[in-house]
This record gives sequence, structure tokens and C-alpha cells, in this order.
Amino acid sequence: MAKGKRTNLVHGGTRRSQWGEVSEAIFLTQGFVYDTAEAAEARFIKAGDDEFIYARYGNPTVRMFEERIALLEGAEDAFATASGMAAVNGALCSMLRAGDHVVSARALFGSCLYILEEILTRYGVSVSFVDGADLDQWRAAIRPGTKAVFFESMSNPTLELVDIAGVAELAHAVGATVIVDNVFSTPIFSDAIAQGADVVIYSATKHIDGQGRCLGGVILGTQQHIRKVVEPYMKHTGGSLSPFNAWVLLKGMETLDLRVRAQAQSAQAIAEALDGHAKLSRLIYPGLPGHPQHTLAQSQLGTGGTMLALEVKGGKDAAFRLLNALEIIVISNNLGDAKSIATHPATTTHQRLTPEQRAGLGIGDGLIRLSVGLEDSADLVEDLLRGLDAI
Repeated sequence: MAKGKRTNLVHGGTRRSQWGEVSEAIFLTQGFVYDTAEAAEARFIKAGDDEFIYARYGNPTVRMFEERIALLEGAEDAFATASGMAAVNGALCSMLRAGDHVVSARALFGSCLYILEEILTRYGVSVSFVDGADLDQWRAAIRPGTKAVFFESMSNPTLELVDIAGVAELAHAVGATVIVDNVFSTPIFSDAIAQGADVVIYSATKHIDGQGRCLGGVILGTQQHIRKVVEPYMKHTGGSLSPFNAWVLLKGMETLDLRVRAQAQSAQAIAEALDGHAKLSRLIYPGLPGHPQHTLAQSQLGTGGTMLALEVKGGKDAAFRLLNALEIIVISNNLGDAKSIATHPATTTHQRLTPEQRAGLGIGDGLIRLSVGLEDSADLVEDLLRGLDAI
């Protein structure tokens, strides 16, 4: 019988020991014992679904997390990683080699840009950057022989959406693999695989944990791609997820649907309350009807999401005055947390970029990224208005 998202988030992938525990067990072991030398030999030749060799290759607790997130995403399989960036690196490097061509959206998190601009090109991969929202630019850049396309379905920090179905159609026409970093969209709101993505990446550090406790990531796709392409690369390069972190993420998934829906509802309320404020030169939230990609956001996600971006008049000084006046919202560079978090991207997450690069991505000195938490939305609005009054 088909099960709903919330049911899968609570029960998906569960493995119980002989003790019949209710909460998933943590298997804090790096190795596994074999009854005989012949059994060890047989497992190294081909391990069964519930047979494990070494924690870098797989672990029962980690496997529960992989199966649960795959059920949620509608993917055949998943490989869990030590962090979101380990997932990005693994998804790209596992399938690319010298001479390959990748087309990527330009609006990316700073570390993603580093992998594309510095690491891949260092080893002979050619990378073309495009405006992710412009299908004509994708059409012009994708060519016969293009190996992969890569983009954030909602970009960090300016919340630019990419038309997954539109880009996938162009990429698949030349046999390219569509790799989507889906962190801002969340697995609750996004149906990226159904819309054409071949590989989906999450930083589980964000909404999936949702309480600022640990690092984690995951790569999702077909069983063939995950086990024949991703797994060999990941298990030999060592970017595996800790069993303890996998357990924390399993616990986070039980409330994931409830949390992100509440966060998105509050984000909508905040955006509506602050829209048109005299001290803001720009308020970016795809859930507002005036956002240029509002229609795409509604068709692709059904929501504006849990994130906002505010550009205050007065640049860095004004942004810092607002941030320093906040009493509830904390200043940090994480997101997707139960606590609301504000970040100044130009001096933190995207500080490595040149001023010209930041300007090209729409990251001004007055831009503040806001991750909406689980506090009362009225309290968050009051906190932000207090911050704006301090400018």
C-alpha cells in the first residue's frame, strides 16, 4: 500500500534488532564480524541488502536514513555523506573526468562555486556558467556531448528559481545528467525527480536535521547511478556519514513535514508584513505575487519556501545596524533551523567572491538572508521592525 510523506518520515527504512526497540538503534561500529573466512570472502564479493563490510561503505543506521530519504524523495536509492558539500563534490566528481563539459547556473553557494571553478577545472573539466532563470541561456550553453547540468533549484541567497522541467528537457535531449541541489526547496515541497532531475542533493545539516545539531548530506538517484557511480567514489574517498549523525537526522525527519510547513507559513506572513517598507530597497520572497518567479514557485513548489532576502537601504552599515538590533533572530550562517537565523552574505557565506562577482549575483552590501524558524511569526515581524527602526 502506498504511504504518505508523513508516514514514510516516521517509519521509512526502519530496521529493528532482536530487542524490538521503538526508536531506531545507533550502530556505533566501524567494522563487522564474520562467522567464517569464507563468509568474509563472500561478502566482499557481493554484500546483501542487510550485510555490511565497513562503516565507510555502509552502516545499518546510515542505511535507515538513506532508505527513508529515498522514499520521501521518490528516488530509487541514496548515498549519505558527511556533509552537504561532500554530497555536492561526490555527485559531480564521481561522474566527471577530464574533457567533460558541465553547464551550471551562476547563482550558487560559495563552496559550490569553488568546486566548479577551481576543482573541476583543475582536472580538465570544462564549465560554462549561465543565468539559471533564463532558459535561452541554458539552450545556448548545452551542446552535444555536455555531460551534466548543475543548479540550485532555489539559489542561495537571492532565491532565484530554476525551471527544473525546462532545463531537464534541454539536458536530456543531449544525454546530459541533471544534478539539482535542492536544499532551499526542501524534500517536502519539491518533486525534483518527477520534474526531470536525475540526481538530487541535500545538505541534511539544514532542514532535515533542523535543529543545528550535526552535519550530513545525501545524494539521491537511480539505484544504478548511486551504486555503480556514486558509491565507488564515496567509499574510496571517505566522505561517509557518521552513524550517530544518521540517527540524529532520522529523528529530525520525523518532524520535517510539520516544521517546514510552519516555517513557510511564517515566511509568507513576514514577507507580507515587510513588503514595501520604506527602509528596504528590495524584499525577495517567491511567495509574494509581485515576485517575478511567483508563478514558477507555485507550480514547482506550491509555496514561497522558508527563506527570505531583505536588501536594506544604506549598504553594509545599515545591514549591520539591523542585525545587531535583533533580539529573537540570531546571527549565524546556518539555515533551515528551528531558530530564525539572519546572515549577511557579502561578509560571510559569499565573502570569497569579488565585489564584481557578488554584484553579478545580486548580492549587495545591504542584503540580509533570513531563514525563518518556528517562533511566533508576530514576534519575528516585531523583531525585524525593531531592527529596521535601528537604521
